[in-house]
Amino acid sequence: MIRHTDFADNNLGKARLRGLIKAGAIAFGGNWPLKIYGTLHCQSGRRMLRKNRVFFQSEQDAILSGFRPCGHCMRMEYRRWKIGRATGSVHHAPNEQPL
Repeated sequence: MIRHTDFADNNLGKARLRGLIKAGAIAFGGNWPLKIYGTLHCQSGRRMLRKNRVFFQSEQDAILSGFRPCGHCMRMEYRRWKIGRATGSVHHAPNEQPL
């Protein structure tokens, strides 16, 4: 997991971030306080505060960090997650307790 605040808020920091996205080192974005991850093109994700934004290389990285899918840009994954919670079969991060 990479925090957006790890990058300088200038042209150099933005270029570095774009380079990591192009290289495939960043594929998903997330909201740290809400523990939600989604695509980099999600409108909900674009509106979040910089200090709350984190990045992941893969969906698996986000899940292992205790994040859930975004209901806006990842509807199918969100539905599977929600059904899994209701049936108790959802995967939890090692340090996360089921609800």
